[in-house]
Amino acid sequence: MSALAVVDRSCDFEALGLAALFEVESFGIDSERGWPARCAADLRCARRVVAWIGSREPTFVRRLTALAPGTVVAPSVGADRGMVWEHLLHTVGATAEDRTLRVPVVVPTPIVDAGRLALRRESWDGQTGLLFVHPGAGGRGKRWSTAGFAAVLERLAATLPRLAIVVHRGPADSEAVAALSSQLIRRVMLLEEPQLPALAGALSRATAYLGNDSGISHLAAALGIPSVVLFSAERVIWCPWAEHLEPQVVSMPTLDEADVARVLGVLVPLFR
Repeated sequence: MSALAVVDRSCDFEALGLAALFEVESFGIDSERGWPARCAADLRCARRVVAWIGSREPTFVRRLTALAPGTVVAPSVGADRGMVWEHLLHTVGATAEDRTLRVPVVVPTPIVDAGRLALRRESWDGQTGLLFVHPGAGGRGKRWSTAGFAAVLERLAATLPRLAIVVHRGPADSEAVAALSSQLIRRVMLLEEPQLPALAGALSRATAYLGNDSGISHLAAALGIPSVVLFSAERVIWCPWAEHLEPQVVSMPTLDEADVARVLGVLVPLFR
């Protein structure tokens, strides 16, 4: 996200050494045993630290707040199981009424150009409407049925014959993409494991997005792409906070024709 100017700097989560703060044995804050010195210095210099992990571990909370007084430690999900984005806003003293927090991320021109080039390599002419599809997800339970995706794409293509469809395959999506490709009659473009900046650039060129509950869906939402994101009933609380996004609760992993009809009903108007 540093390439999109959303953060100034990022680092590997494991490199923070947070595991040391959970250890039962005594932990010397002054000696910083087991704690990367650079990260400890960063925390002590930080104006504000927010941690959405470890809230149920008193030892972790005590040690982290000793390193960075005033730290906010909160669970990632609210006790009422309401929308996660609303809970996270509350933990940092913000509210949904602050509209400035919902402004889409502006993609820098070089990244847009990289995404456009990646799509042109897959034969997109840059003029026709483009549907960006991500059929993968971090777990099988978050993936809509392959037959559902195939039915939507085939029927959408029949309704909008000039529509261009690009299917994204990330490093962990081979199974989902191969299954979808085997069920499609229509040829689609395949964007295979692009670098994240090129992926953001390609997403920024899409007319609309269709995908499961995944990091890619959250990125599409952050970029302001009109999106249809598919959730199981128990995970819809993780829906991104975006006005241009239509969450759809679908049966997973089985196919329900009613789900196909609803998804099509939301997608088709995005291309007219």
